[in-house]
Amino acid sequence: MAENRQKRQRLNDRKKMSGKISKKLVGLFIMVILALVALAIRITYINATDGEQYSRQVLSQTQQQYDSRTIPFKRGDIIDRNGTILATSEKVYNVILDCKVTNSDVTVKGEKIQRYLEPTIAALVKVLGLDETELRGILESEDTKGSQYQILKKQISITEKKAFEDYLDLESDANKNLSSEEKLERKYVKGVWFEEDYKRVYPMNSMASDTIGFTYSGNSADWGIEGYYSSVLNGVNGRQFGYFNSDADVEQTIIEAQDGNNVVSTIDVNIQQIIRNALTNFQSKASNGPNGAKAAQNAAVVVMNPNNGEILGMDSLDWYDLNNPKDLTPFYTAEEIEAMDEQTQLNNLFSIWRNYAVTDAYEPGSTFKPMTVATALQTNSVSTGDTFYCDGFGTVSGIQIKCSAYSTGGHGEESLGDVLRNSCNDGIMQIVDNVGTEEFLKYQDIFNFGSYTGIDLPGESTGILHTLDAMGPTELATAGFGQGFTCTMMQEISAFASVINGGNYYKPHVVNAVTDSSGNVIENIDSTLVRQTVSQEVSDTIRGYLGTVMTPGGTGEAAAVAGYSMGGKTGTAEKVPRGTGKYLVSFIGFAPLDNPQVVVYVLIDEPNEVNQDNDSYRMEIAQQIFKELMPYMNIFPTDPSAVEKEAPVDATAAQTEAVSNENAPAPPADESATAGDAVEGSNNDLLSDGITNSDAAITNQ
Repeated sequence: MAENRQKRQRLNDRKKMSGKISKKLVGLFIMVILALVALAIRITYINATDGEQYSRQVLSQTQQQYDSRTIPFKRGDIIDRNGTILATSEKVYNVILDCKVTNSDVTVKGEKIQRYLEPTIAALVKVLGLDETELRGILESEDTKGSQYQILKKQISITEKKAFEDYLDLESDANKNLSSEEKLERKYVKGVWFEEDYKRVYPMNSMASDTIGFTYSGNSADWGIEGYYSSVLNGVNGRQFGYFNSDADVEQTIIEAQDGNNVVSTIDVNIQQIIRNALTNFQSKASNGPNGAKAAQNAAVVVMNPNNGEILGMDSLDWYDLNNPKDLTPFYTAEEIEAMDEQTQLNNLFSIWRNYAVTDAYEPGSTFKPMTVATALQTNSVSTGDTFYCDGFGTVSGIQIKCSAYSTGGHGEESLGDVLRNSCNDGIMQIVDNVGTEEFLKYQDIFNFGSYTGIDLPGESTGILHTLDAMGPTELATAGFGQGFTCTMMQEISAFASVINGGNYYKPHVVNAVTDSSGNVIENIDSTLVRQTVSQEVSDTIRGYLGTVMTPGGTGEAAAVAGYSMGGKTGTAEKVPRGTGKYLVSFIGFAPLDNPQVVVYVLIDEPNEVNQDNDSYRMEIAQQIFKELMPYMNIFPTDPSAVEKEAPVDATAAQTEAVSNENAPAPPADESATAGDAVEGSNNDLLSDGITNSDAAITNQ
C-alpha cells in the first residue's frame, strides 16, 4: 500500500511540474509574439518616417537616388527622300539634386555635422557653372531643403556630364595628384544625379522650316510634319525600378523605352536648296523697294511630282531657324519687339510659322485658265477647231471687262490654244459662257477647289467658292480667269498637275514611309489617286497649248530655259479691295512637255515694285529653279546645243521687251481684269462692286 501511495505521489509531482513548464512556455511564446508585434510597429514607424531615406541611401551607390525612374523614349527622326536627317533627337541630361541627401547629417565623435553640403555646392559651381547663391537658396529654403527632386539645369550635353563624373572619379589619372583633403572633399559630393532626356535638333537649321515644323518642349508639336505625325514620331517611356530582394540585396527591374518611329519625307534637300537660292536672290534684289524693306508681303514656291502628288520641295520667304523658332530678331527690330505685347508676339510668330502654301487662300488669277479650258473641252462646250475674236474687252451684264490687249485693240482672231498662249480674258469669257454656271461649278468641285486636298500637314485651308445661287453672269466671267473665288497653292498645283498628267488627280503628300528605330520599313504611304478630272485626250491638248506659252511672244517666255521643252502659265490677280494697286502674281510651269516629271509653282504676294501687276521676279525665280532642277532630276534637253550656247537670261529685260513690243501677240503684263482698267466709263468701281457683292454671297464649300 505504501508503495502505491509513493507512485501516486510521484505521478502528481510530474503533473505539477509539467503544468509549470507549460505555463512558462506559454508565457515565453506570448513574450515573443509581443516582441514581434513591437518590432513590426517599430519597423512600420521607421519606414513611415525615415524608411525612404534609408532605401535611397542604399540605392545611391550608383548615384541614382530614386528607387523608380522614367526612362525617356527617343522621338523618331524625320529624313528626306535621300536619307538626309532633317530632324533628330540627341541625348542630353538634366542635373537633379536630392536636397534631403545633400543636407543629411552624419555623426562624428558624437556630433552631428553636414558633411556633404559644402563639397556638393563647390562641385556644382566649379564643374557645371551653377550659381552658388541660387544653390544655397534651394538647399536652405523651407520649401525645397527636404525635396528629393530639384532640377538644377536642363539639357546639358554628355560632355558636361562626363566632366562632372571625371571630377568625382578619384581613380582617374587626372585626380591622382590631388591632396588628401581634395580627395576627401570630392568623395563627399552627394545627392547629385543625372536624368536622361532628349533634345530635338534640326541639323539643316531653317531648311524646309515650313514643311518640317518643330517641337515646343519635350515631344509636343503642332506645326509641319512634326505636328501632323507627332503620334508616329513619339514612343513610349520605360521605367526602372529598384527594390530589395529576399537577401536584402538591391536589385533592379527595367522596362525599356520604346523609341518612336522615323518618318521618311518626300522632300529632297537638294531641291529645297535650289528653291532657297532662288528666293534668296529675289529677296536681295527686291528688298528696300518703293513699298518698304521686304521684297514682298510673301513669296512661296512648291515643287511637285505631277505623277504621284509627292511634294519635292516647298518654301516661303519668311524662313526661320527651327532650333530657335521663337526668335523674332530676323523679322523685326529690337524696338519693334520691345513694343509688342505677348499676344502680338504670338500672332507674329504664328504668321511666320504657318505654311503659306497650305494655309493661305487667295484669288489665283490666270493660272486657273488651263482648268477653265480643260472644263470646256471635257464638257464639249468648245472644240479644238473653234476660234474666238478678241477686240480688247468683253461686255457682261452691261459691264465692260477689259483684256490685257485693250490698249492695242485686242488680240484679234484666236484659236483655242491662242487664248491660253495670250492669256486672253476676252476669249476666256466667251469660253466660260459656253460652259455655263452649273458645269463650271461642277468642275471646280471635280478639280477639288473649295475642298481640302488632304495633304498630310496641319492647318490646311479650303478657300471659298461661289454658290449656284450667287454666281451671276459677271461672277462666272471673272471666275473663268481666276478671280472672285479663292484657293490655296496646294489646291492650284494639284489641279494643274491633273490637267497635264493625263487627268489623274493625286492627293498631295509630304511623307512616303514610316520606319522603326532600326530603319526597317513598317508602313509605306502610297500615292493616292483621288479621281479622273479630264480625259487623256483633253490633257494632251492642254499640255500642247501650255507649251506655246513658253515660246517667243508667249506670256511665259521669260521663264523658259533654252534647249528644254516646257509648258507653263502666268497669273496676275488684283487683290481685294480693288483699285489699291496691290497684286498677287504667279507662274506655274512643268517639264518636259510631252512627259511631265516636275511642276514648279511660284507665287509672289505684293511684290515690292511700283507696278506690281508687271512683276518679272516670278519669271526669274521660276527660270532659276528650272535651270538647276532639270539637270538634277535628269530631265534632258531636247536641244543640247541651245543649252551650251545659252547666255545668262535677264528675265526683267525680257519681260520689259515683251511688254514694249506692241506687235507681240500677248503682252505678258496684266493678264487679268483689274478694277481700274476693267470698266469703261466714269464709274470704274462697277466691276469691283460686282465682285464685292458676289463675294458677300459666296460661302464655304
